[in-house]
Amino acid sequence: MAVSIDLKSWDVAVVGEIYADHVFSGFARWPGPGEEVLARDYLRELGGGSVNTACGLSRLGRRTRLVGLIGETDFDWFERRLGDFGVGMDGIRLGADGTGTTVSVSTREDRSFFTYLGANAGLSELLEVPTVVADLVAARHVHFAMPLARELAARILPQLRQAGCTTSLDVGYSADWLRDPTNHATCREVDFFLPNAKEASLLVGDDSADAYAAWTGAQGLRHTVLKLGAQGALVADAAGARTIHAPAVEALDTTGAGDAFDAGLIDAVLDGETLDRCVQRACITGALCTTAAGALHALPHPPTLRTLRERTYGS
Repeated sequence: MAVSIDLKSWDVAVVGEIYADHVFSGFARWPGPGEEVLARDYLRELGGGSVNTACGLSRLGRRTRLVGLIGETDFDWFERRLGDFGVGMDGIRLGADGTGTTVSVSTREDRSFFTYLGANAGLSELLEVPTVVADLVAARHVHFAMPLARELAARILPQLRQAGCTTSLDVGYSADWLRDPTNHATCREVDFFLPNAKEASLLVGDDSADAYAAWTGAQGLRHTVLKLGAQGALVADAAGARTIHAPAVEALDTTGAGDAFDAGLIDAVLDGETLDRCVQRACITGALCTTAAGALHALPHPPTLRTLRERTYGS
């Protein structure tokens, strides 16, 4: 039975992998075997798509529940930093394997990542816990920032739909998940599947936006949205396929832009906006996220979002 919006505890529950990010940048060159090179810059920050999207939604004024696993030694740091965005810790559990960790190493030409899953390895098991499922059911919208295993999706998505929750899924660059056709059913079952162009190419075996639009139509996805970076996003429905252009900004760092895009889209979905207007808001939040270093520093407040919307798309 669907639960009335008035009885929902949260606007959004965001569930997914949580990381401590260590970002090294400003290298003149990539080191050879056995060599050491010095980084010009270093940043330690909360990371993971779930953190980025939850913070983006909370900054937009949404009651947000973040659900995931971290290590006990990082609890105080996470509590302070998430508190800067109004996100609480009640949905976060402590895992025995420590907080997941990603080391990002970048030169002018490219970036590479080294990742330790840590407590995130227990995320699927966490979503079997009745009290955790109750957290999700208590939200108007549930966003999964993780490669949602097919067996788990088949159990949890019908419960959320029965409770009146809308859902979205961003699996990130999870190559094995995207190449596995058994996950096509999950793409159909969520309200919004949110890949970028590189991820979509793994899913359909073609790197063109038109091929993805054709695939989603053939598969019967509820909505077609494809992130295209600085070009904006592709949307498709009964009226056909079209591109929503992104606002012009001076981009400094694209880290987390896709997660900010997700936050903007979900925020507009909760307002009952049309698909085009949802994606316009998503393009704005994604673009603004790129105007400062790191995924969290430039997440927009509502007045900034409204100003750029009027400038880019009109009223």
